[in-house]
Amino acid sequence: MGLLKALVLAPFAPVSGVLWIAEVLAGEAERVQAAQESPELALADLAAKRANGEISDEDAEALEDELMEEMLSRHVPTGGI
Repeated sequence: MGLLKALVLAPFAPVSGVLWIAEVLAGEAERVQAAQESPELALADLAAKRANGEISDEDAEALEDELMEEMLSRHVPTGGI
């Protein structure tokens, strides 16, 4: 029965390969997008803008506080010790 099943499904093998590639590409795109939207990256960008004088110290501190809160809220442990 296994040989018969393999012969029947053989024409669909390229489709399953394309679907697998699409899943891998979608996963990688999600990972890259999450990395670009990370508060850590935004914090580094904020530090660079602050060093270049593109943003005032007061505005930078306010944005830094928001980013730190976001980072902490993402990394709150959900389990016990």
